[in-house]
Amino acid sequence: MLKCSPRQNAGLAVGSIVAAASIGTAMALYIAPGTLGQISFSLCKIWMVGLPVVWFLWIDGGKINLSLPKRKELLVGAVLGLLMFSIVIAVYWLFGEKWIDPIDVQNRAKKVGISSPIIYLGGSIYFTIVNSLMEEYIWRWFVCSKCKILIPGKEAIFLAGLCFTVHHIIGLTAYTNDWRVVMLGSLGVFIAGSLWSLYYLHYRSIWSNYISHALADFAIAIVGWQLLFR
Repeated sequence: MLKCSPRQNAGLAVGSIVAAASIGTAMALYIAPGTLGQISFSLCKIWMVGLPVVWFLWIDGGKINLSLPKRKELLVGAVLGLLMFSIVIAVYWLFGEKWIDPIDVQNRAKKVGISSPIIYLGGSIYFTIVNSLMEEYIWRWFVCSKCKILIPGKEAIFLAGLCFTVHHIIGLTAYTNDWRVVMLGSLGVFIAGSLWSLYYLHYRSIWSNYISHALADFAIAIVGWQLLFR
């Protein structure tokens, strides 16, 4: 066990995840786009996936207890997900088509290896089905729980949402030169992250969030397709 207080432990855990997400995203999109950047991103992702369970078992002394999703959780997740899906598509139609330059997005995508529709589709399936589950495990099950220790009140929800938003700001800034897109997109991520944190603390389960997160990512994949290949 680390010889420090629970709040210090929680702060170290949250800081480690936020730093890894930010460094991995910056390496892939800014510092070394290409092979080195993707390797760095992958290593940071491995750290983010491995740290929570290692921390839970060895630092917190917890025991893994997997639970199946309940029908109500799935229904709530589906309703919230469809709402998020609709909002993402609507915001893109209302603002994104005017603000986002497809050429900028296409050039950045090529730099990070997205060079064909097949590659994009494969990545979209991964991010929609697999990455959304991993993010709920990392950012809600682990980070949100630690934020609750750092700030015992309802403010923990917003702290968890902010932590989730940081690396998305880096990504949004890399793909677009328009501050309005960065601000609006970051606000959307913050609201979504805060809502998912709220639902996680209510149900103590990631399944509801996983359904809605996957639907939101599916909408983002559709927008990305429009920007890259329309």
